Amino acid sequence: MAERKPVASWLTDMDGVLIHEGVPIPGADVFLAKLRESGRPFLVLTNNSIYTPRDLHARLRRMGLDVPVENIWTSALSTAQFLDDQRPGGTAYVIGEAGLTTALHDIGYVLTDHEPDYVVLGETRTYSFEAMTKAVRLIKDGARFICTNPDETGPSAEGPLPAAGSVAALITKASGRKPYFAGKPNPLMMRTGLNTIGAHSETSAMIGDRMDTDVLAGMEAGMQTYLVLTGLTSREDIDRYPFRPSHVVNSIADLVDLV
Repeated sequence: MAERKPVASWLTDMDGVLIHEGVPIPGADVFLAKLRESGRPFLVLTNNSIYTPRDLHARLRRMGLDVPVENIWTSALSTAQFLDDQRPGGTAYVIGEAGLTTALHDIGYVLTDHEPDYVVLGETRTYSFEAMTKAVRLIKDGARFICTNPDETGPSAEGPLPAAGSVAALITKASGRKPYFAGKPNPLMMRTGLNTIGAHSETSAMIGDRMDTDVLAGMEAGMQTYLVLTGLTSREDIDRYPFRPSHVVNSIADLVDLV
């Protein structure tokens, strides 16, 4: 097996790695401070498309975690980059919130329900039956179906919430069309993110708490992968998957000395 190159840049998931139910995970602040001091390229990733990077920067800062806006990469940004590459200046019917609509506006997309090029589904606090019905009809009429991420559930203080992947399954069943998912585990999200910070996969590492999204996406993008046990995946879960992370650690605190 070829020896891996030293890690020169870091990508880390947010929920389950840096924070848990709105509370910073011990060591996250030290890890981020070490990254900033080192000058190494890094990104904080999230499949949540609700918030803009500026929103997330403010939310994290209130928790005591300082992440510059330019070091935050969301599935909404990855989706927008993908659409800009595929069909510049296109149109889309969007189910989602400011993180997604702002990203699409920023690439010059027009948001419309009149013969759009795409139906784009993201996360929202209130999924509307009327909006989902409109999406189904537009897809049946020829709009291409895109979804920011395949997560079936998301975290909350009260327990799991239905997420974009669950709603995508409903729309798929009704329309007969499966979406293209732009967020993790699609390695596209890693590659587009790496491009923004001028980094390369062979010298990058991905830190995540989920085997089915974080580790899989990092592995398929050609990066080293670190699974932390502070989120959804337990040590016992690892053997259920046909692939393994490069490393397993208890938490982000165990990685501070590697920066």
